[in-house]
Amino acid sequence: MKPINAFQSWGKILAGNIPMLSIEITRECPLKCPGCYAYGDSHLGEGAPNLNSLSDFRGDELVTRIFQLIDKHQPLHVSLVGGEPMMRHRELDRVLPELSRRGINALLVTSGVIPLPREWKNLPKVTIAVSVDGNPEDHDIRRKPATYDRILRNIEGHTVNVHWTIVRRNIEQAGYMDRYLEFWSARPEVRNIWISTYTPQIDEESPEKLTPESRLRMADYFRENGRRFPKLTMHNGIVNAFLNPPESPAECIFSKLSVNYTADLTTRVEPCVFGGKPNCAECGCSASVGFHWVGGIRVAGPLHARHLVKASLAVGRTVGKFFEKGEGLRWSEPAPSPAPTGLVQIDR
Repeated sequence: MKPINAFQSWGKILAGNIPMLSIEITRECPLKCPGCYAYGDSHLGEGAPNLNSLSDFRGDELVTRIFQLIDKHQPLHVSLVGGEPMMRHRELDRVLPELSRRGINALLVTSGVIPLPREWKNLPKVTIAVSVDGNPEDHDIRRKPATYDRILRNIEGHTVNVHWTIVRRNIEQAGYMDRYLEFWSARPEVRNIWISTYTPQIDEESPEKLTPESRLRMADYFRENGRRFPKLTMHNGIVNAFLNPPESPAECIFSKLSVNYTADLTTRVEPCVFGGKPNCAECGCSASVGFHWVGGIRVAGPLHARHLVKASLAVGRTVGKFFEKGEGLRWSEPAPSPAPTGLVQIDR
């Protein structure tokens, strides 16, 4: 995502607003990717409807509702995701230029299955990320019809970031990561290569999730080879954050500073963009680990950036309550657990 000015972010937090907003602008997607969290049964919480069963919007109503959320939360950064957001490319033709005009950083995350309009090429503050999960022999099966050939045709003439969600087998196959990074580093359309790892839900067992051994192997690879690929946004600080992610949503700076809506533009996705019950101990979200690394930066003496964020959040929540904003900043200190049903809690 685009860098967010720290002073602007603190100003938003202190005013009781959020720096980052994510919107699943449609439930529609022509892909059926294994492991896609957005269509998981627990994405919107236990007992909640599946993304496929929600209503979503088109045309003027979608554009209007998107900007109602933006006006409500006043973010510095907006992520437009799905589903496949390019299923609403006509609406995006109106949304992206307006976000650019307002000076809001916008991130569009797409599979590359639909051609990018030429008119978007030079929009300031707009970043397009294309998800490419592995080399062709894996990606083209996982993400068809968004195959390598189709992606290359659809991004021609544009500048994009490539986002790779690494799964276990990508690490375990000799030379696999070299092939991926060499290919996309050589493409003139690619500005940066972003790395995430597959983030499982709690108690999930699947071939996608990394083992402790494969996570260490991945870290060793990037420590030894990261500098070979200038477009790769991976350095030792980020590598260490992948090995030591936030322990819970309450410790995740990215989760604290973002609000996420699903396709009905009313229902919130909690506790973060993954929804459900993500296993934070195995989190591989590039945004989460990136903010986690930033939070560990020493500001002065024992004071780290995360301490400034925590203090700013406390002020922002107070301001938010005063102005009845209420739906912005999250993850305050946990309240005491209620007494079990049928028992009387005695105050001490």
